[in-house]
Amino acid sequence: MRILVIEDEKKVASFIRQGLSEEMYAVDVAYDGVEGLKMALETYYDAIILDVMLPKKDGMTVIRELRGTGCVSPVLMLTARAGTQDRVQGLDLGADDYLTKPFHFEELAARVRSLLRRTGTEKTIVLSCGELSLDTVTHRASRSGKEFELTTKEYSLLEYLIRNKGRVLSRSLIQQHVWSYSFDTESNIIDVYVKRLRGKIGDEGAARMIRSVRGVGYIMREPDPSAQTGDDDDE
Repeated sequence: MRILVIEDEKKVASFIRQGLSEEMYAVDVAYDGVEGLKMALETYYDAIILDVMLPKKDGMTVIRELRGTGCVSPVLMLTARAGTQDRVQGLDLGADDYLTKPFHFEELAARVRSLLRRTGTEKTIVLSCGELSLDTVTHRASRSGKEFELTTKEYSLLEYLIRNKGRVLSRSLIQQHVWSYSFDTESNIIDVYVKRLRGKIGDEGAARMIRSVRGVGYIMREPDPSAQTGDDDDE
């Protein structure tokens, strides 16, 4: 899942980016309101973390303009003020949650997970497709009870596929949600990672869940025991 952090304090932004990256998210950072708004309007983000006090354009203006364009990405606002005025104003303008600085990263991560559950089709912390399960808190993945390890990007890709099981996902859509702002659109890296992921989860033959849709992208669905084995690219 892909998250945008709009925070002008570089130490705080770096702290959040590192923590979220370790939580298996793809993270982009903007250091002022103008840059952050531009990035949020150009790319779909699964969640946005937005500081209130920003140079060039403050957080309240950013959330107002974001919602004015129809952007529905969930927004967690950060404020250094302990009073209720900022929280009330931000929530009224369309923010989904608030967190007061200083904060423990564990709480920020929990709030992000909560936002993603609210907006996603899967509301539980353990995602599943057939015998495959993925714990979004511990990041443990298993199939038929057998655990396997995933890299950060493999985890992000699998999480996005499971959250959208039954839905055809174009390569462009996968790129927007799993890879960062600097992604090379001419690269075949998505196909490479799908192949790696299939190998790790034992995704082959009639038990295959990640199916190719020729000329479009991929779809994840529960395996069909009656399906014929062979090259799924012929679908």
